[in-house]
Amino acid sequence: MVGAKAARRPRKVVSPGFDRFLRPVHRWVWADAHRRASKLLRFAVTEAESGRDMTRAAECTKDPVLRRIYLKHAMDEQKHANLFTGRGRAILAALPPGQAGGSFQANWFSPGERGLDELKVDEETDGSLLAFLHLSEMAGAKRFVVYMDVLGVDPQTRDVFSIVLPDEAFHMSYSLTQLKRVSPESYRRRLVWARLGIIWKAYLRFAAGMANLFGGILLTVQYFLVLPLFALLAKRSAKKDLSGWSESRSGAKASLRSQY
Repeated sequence: MVGAKAARRPRKVVSPGFDRFLRPVHRWVWADAHRRASKLLRFAVTEAESGRDMTRAAECTKDPVLRRIYLKHAMDEQKHANLFTGRGRAILAALPPGQAGGSFQANWFSPGERGLDELKVDEETDGSLLAFLHLSEMAGAKRFVVYMDVLGVDPQTRDVFSIVLPDEAFHMSYSLTQLKRVSPESYRRRLVWARLGIIWKAYLRFAAGMANLFGGILLTVQYFLVLPLFALLAKRSAKKDLSGWSESRSGAKASLRSQY
């Protein structure tokens, strides 16, 4: 359990209006213990991947200031991964044996942090990477604020987010400060391009999700409506077939090349 100082959210982090509107949905999503544990473990994987990406960014950059701060960022992400993993496993261990959790994860409503979102760190410049980091960390921090607000049912998990949130606010702040330093004249344009890239990737995720949804609906319709129709036609056709042996065609010559 963390103290009151750690539990206070950074003033600069405010949950977006859309998430505040969906607060009852978020509360329902996090109410199920099994789903809560699964989401924390998924967050841990994302944070660990982000830590590896930030370590790679530190190797690639030629800026000594960014190298040091990227390594600090990587250590923060690994700390978050350990916190989420530990809490997720603790929740699973406390569940009654054989208890099944909700299979619906509701990742659309509570996606958590998406890390670097399959960004190829090696191909990014310092400016483009910092712009993407700022937007990604800001989105993650705002979501974590919402999760803290709805986790009254689980104070220990809320305390985990209260530890993570100040680090997310720091990542959001330093990335913008360093972006202005390395790209003083073009940082606004880089932010615009980074935002467009995030929107495009969000569209691709939405399109893939809708394709899976409609594909599942179509296969279900085929299974319950089309397949029974073909089965009925096959049964009707089978009734016309004679069982057993049948006489050969009259006048047909015996031939080894003929079926009859």
